[in-house]
Amino acid sequence: MRQCLSFYIDGGWTEPAAGARRFDVINPATEQPSGVVALGGEPDVQRAVQAARRAFDRFSQSSLDERLDLLAAICAAYEKRMDDMADAITEEMGAPLAGLSKPAQARMGLSHFQHALRVARDYPFERIHGTTRIVREPIGVCALITPWNWPMNQIACKVAPALAAGCTMVLKPSEFAPYSARLFTEILHEAGVPAGVYNMIFGDGAEIGPVLSSHPLVDMVSLTGSTRAGASVLHAAADGIKRVSLELGGKSANILCESADLTRAVTHGVRSMMSNTGQSCNAPSRLFVPAARLAEVEALAVQVCAKLVVGDPRKPETNVGPIANRRQYERVVGLIRQGIEEGAVLLCGGPERPEGLDRGFFVRPTVFSRVTDDMTVVREEIFGPVLVIRPYDDLEEAIRSANDTPYGLSGYVSAGTVEEARAVARRLRTGMVHLNGASGDLGAPFGGYKQSGIGREWGEAGFEEFLETKSLFGSEPAPAK
Repeated sequence: MRQCLSFYIDGGWTEPAAGARRFDVINPATEQPSGVVALGGEPDVQRAVQAARRAFDRFSQSSLDERLDLLAAICAAYEKRMDDMADAITEEMGAPLAGLSKPAQARMGLSHFQHALRVARDYPFERIHGTTRIVREPIGVCALITPWNWPMNQIACKVAPALAAGCTMVLKPSEFAPYSARLFTEILHEAGVPAGVYNMIFGDGAEIGPVLSSHPLVDMVSLTGSTRAGASVLHAAADGIKRVSLELGGKSANILCESADLTRAVTHGVRSMMSNTGQSCNAPSRLFVPAARLAEVEALAVQVCAKLVVGDPRKPETNVGPIANRRQYERVVGLIRQGIEEGAVLLCGGPERPEGLDRGFFVRPTVFSRVTDDMTVVREEIFGPVLVIRPYDDLEEAIRSANDTPYGLSGYVSAGTVEEARAVARRLRTGMVHLNGASGDLGAPFGGYKQSGIGREWGEAGFEEFLETKSLFGSEPAPAK
């Protein structure tokens, strides 16, 4: 049984304040407790924020070389614990160990620190405009609130640029995924992060999220989570006029043009949707296909799902693990049932457990077809292994329907040429679009339009979220006449 009963505040591990509750962490593959985490409250937030504030004056004035050395030390310490990190992620949220936790989930944490190193090393922190010197400085104390679905990706893509910029911070990771956050904190401690610069507390997001977001000593809040959680943070931060960066939900469209290689595009689209058991905010959950080729696409989708192995995430052949927790499992199963009730055609999967799996939060890869834009499974983010196929008569209809959503995080387009795919992508109201199966780019901005968020993460754009801009008028000599 793993124990996450202490918080990291002001450079050391400390017990929670009196009254902290304990929360059983459930292994989603077995439905049995695998550990316990302490849930802190307002007194713990106060201690952590005050530690970050005390450390800010010193750390914000550190040299870039000092911060680059610190990031390099974190990378070295992280790499030594890679196997431990992958194991922790699999145990806490069920990502398949061989196919996802180690090569992607755990690896992303290291990759974000490596990218932060490169960005900070080359970033123009100062530039001259006439007689004015324009300076980019750390924004201050940052509250970082992260989810359970890609725990290390979301922690590292906030902490790494914040450290590189010279900010101090309080991290509140998900109580459903505490093991990776605890291990990450041990890595930062080993690497020598100065006391108070990085602080970590566990807690119920609904309880301490507003306390963090409204705290007068917090200058910025960065949250990854649901749209509802994002709205709560915005409200809590409003009175303090804080900077708020939000990476929220999505219902991303995947448009297959007439000219696309159908077999390749459908196979890639279905596999991408079912990866991480569908628990990715940018998952291609709405597949738009030419109506004349609907039957062919349906058959291909069923074939791809039939080859997916659902089961124990520690077995090497598994590529679809369990839903991460009971609350999300019940939501996904409920939405599958609702899709059936509303008349969507169920091609494969369904609300019943996969054969041979009588325990664990497992859901069969599910594909609905012949859906209409008003159906719940088309409108709502399901956050599970559920794909909907929507036929279209012409490309204008597909683009119009793809944009008919409150979300705008990501999009996918497959076409015979990159030029054709790019022309469609330019018309999608989303922050990102993958062309012809292209993967993501950690150096490019990650974020969305509309209710999918505010601001950007990853690369230089994510780094700049943690910087303020100062103009020093008259700092430079006037040009000679």
